[in-house]
Amino acid sequence: MEFFIGVIAVFVIFTALLWLLVPAWYGLPPISVRRERIRRALELTNPQAGETLYDLGSGHGRVLVIAAKEFGLEVVGIEAGPVQRVVSRVNALWNGVSSKVRIEAGDFYKSNLSDADIVFAYLTSDHGKRLGDKLKLELKPGARVVTVSFDLTEWQPAFFERNLLFFVYEI
Repeated sequence: MEFFIGVIAVFVIFTALLWLLVPAWYGLPPISVRRERIRRALELTNPQAGETLYDLGSGHGRVLVIAAKEFGLEVVGIEAGPVQRVVSRVNALWNGVSSKVRIEAGDFYKSNLSDADIVFAYLTSDHGKRLGDKLKLELKPGARVVTVSFDLTEWQPAFFERNLLFFVYEI
């Protein structure tokens, strides 16, 4: 019995470390965006049912579920953390939107974002220039980008919400 409890404890500690360390390795924020802020950020992009949203560093999938369930979007989460990907899949399944959700493993800088109609990014200001350059190269005309708590340097936002710190950009 002690051995079994020890194995469970090691598993829990290992899982918790993966949850924290993988995002930190990529320089991603350790806290998630509240549901109300996600809804408001998505509303600002004027989403249309059937459009495709990419969430960069999708974490536990809260943005994915809200975008699919409440806005009728097809969603793609790009996430490096294995624990976060599992939680995202369970979250999508639990909320009945797994058919609208795709979760990709990896670094979003190495992912192809050309299918995106909307890009959601809650990152740090360290990502502004590099992400802006990538999005300029890959996004199609008419695509929208919403960033939370950071701006895309050298881009002019179409809308800025000061209280919630959202920047909305249009290609």
